[in-house]
Amino acid sequence: MSTRRQAITLYRNLLRESEKLPAYNFRMYAVRKIRDAFRANKAIRDFAEIDRQMEAGKQNLELIRRQVIIGHLYTADKLVIENKKTLSPLDD
Repeated sequence: MSTRRQAITLYRNLLRESEKLPAYNFRMYAVRKIRDAFRANKAIRDFAEIDRQMEAGKQNLELIRRQVIIGHLYTADKLVIENKKTLSPLDD
């Protein structure tokens, strides 16, 4: 598999796993950090550096997977921002 395809697969896996985080703030932080890291590293051409970044990404994926499991063990109430119901100005 090409390095580009591996990077895209890793990116998608990281985003999918981070969306499973039960805590809104952690979830949004993880998604933001993943996107920022991939944007910052998209210009890297050195294969050794690419391999280091890919390995770091794989370690982060495992970390996120562990955090998802831990997060489901200790769930909390959802935040107001997470509620699906939208309030209209006429609701009282």
